[in-house]
Amino acid sequence: MAMVDSGAPKGSFRLSMLLYDTRYRSYTIQIFVLILLMLGAAWLIDNTIRNLAALGKDFSFDFLWNVSGYDISQRPIEYDSTYTHGRAAIVGLLNTLILAVMACVTATVIGVIAGVLRLSKNWIIGRLMTVYVETFRNVPVLIWIIVVSAIMSESMPPPSAFRGDDPASSMLLFDSIAVTNRGVYVPGPLFENGLGYFNIVGVDVSLNLMAFLVVVGLSIWVNRRVLASATKIQNATGVRPKTWWKSLLILFVPAIALLVFLGFHLEYPELRGFNFTGGIQMRNSLLAMWLGLSIYTGAFVAEIVRSGILAISQGQSEAAFALGLQPGRTMRLVILPQALRVIVPPLISQYLNITKNTSLGLAVGYMDLRSTLGGITINQTGRELEGMMLLMLVYLVISLIISTVMNFYNNRVKLRER
Repeated sequence: MAMVDSGAPKGSFRLSMLLYDTRYRSYTIQIFVLILLMLGAAWLIDNTIRNLAALGKDFSFDFLWNVSGYDISQRPIEYDSTYTHGRAAIVGLLNTLILAVMACVTATVIGVIAGVLRLSKNWIIGRLMTVYVETFRNVPVLIWIIVVSAIMSESMPPPSAFRGDDPASSMLLFDSIAVTNRGVYVPGPLFENGLGYFNIVGVDVSLNLMAFLVVVGLSIWVNRRVLASATKIQNATGVRPKTWWKSLLILFVPAIALLVFLGFHLEYPELRGFNFTGGIQMRNSLLAMWLGLSIYTGAFVAEIVRSGILAISQGQSEAAFALGLQPGRTMRLVILPQALRVIVPPLISQYLNITKNTSLGLAVGYMDLRSTLGGITINQTGRELEGMMLLMLVYLVISLIISTVMNFYNNRVKLRER
């Protein structure tokens, strides 16, 4: 059999091959670019150190252990002005994460509903959703945040309006929620038989919360095993056993039993003096950020969902209708699961945008990571470089975590080729 000449250069290695031989040229270029990047980074670091020395400064993170001297209004953990700047940064980070999670969940719900309804055959509903999408996504998110903050501060009644035998305002949902110009007061969880706390990097984590999350996680895992077993039986026999009652027992009974064991009950807000006490206070700054980010990003999510649904062939719906499925079940069981492979990738970008846009909280007084570490702490300590480096690092890590989790989910829902 005749041998085919690959056209590759023969003979011993020569330096000229690093440029003219396609087997080595790509490596040569990459190594050269890497060396340039390393030289550029070295020059930047050296230049920074020299400039700091000229200003009489050093590079240190010791300021994180100095007393902060400022208060934070919305704080999920214990904090006051006598704590350190590091503790203030942790409080700001938790505020950022709480706001990001709340806004991501709400924006997703709003976006999915609006995206589906925009494809409705009802002309009024379709046009209303179009007005929502075009209105909210074409106005800067900061304006929506300020508008919500102004509405909450100027239109809502003061706590004094809830006082007296004939108050001008009343609480909602059986006197459990109070909406005021200082924020919204909602019931808070309390436990009579607490398991205590354990400390992680200066943050007290409730063992009650950890136990509840573990029980819920195990319940979900067991339920998935039960559903997988039912699917296996269905594939073997063609008949799927009933699992709804098993799922209800698995998902709810262990969690409810744990709450009863811990003595769970709700603490309702009460008007005492000039303000409400008890429960959880959601300040206007948090509400403005939450609602502003949610309704703004929800408009983009709606377009993502709509494009994902339109990417699915019309024949899928027709086949589902031919099998007797109603439009609602067709959308939930046939169309949306297939559309996820189109929806999830751009949805990741929206979640990242929400997380980064939490830094706008400075405009309405919401003390997030940008306002604490990247704001007051830098102004008080004069550690601009260190503070900004920490700030960028934290946002980078959060963004990478979100991308990793969503990419993992995207790989789980994508179509498997046979």
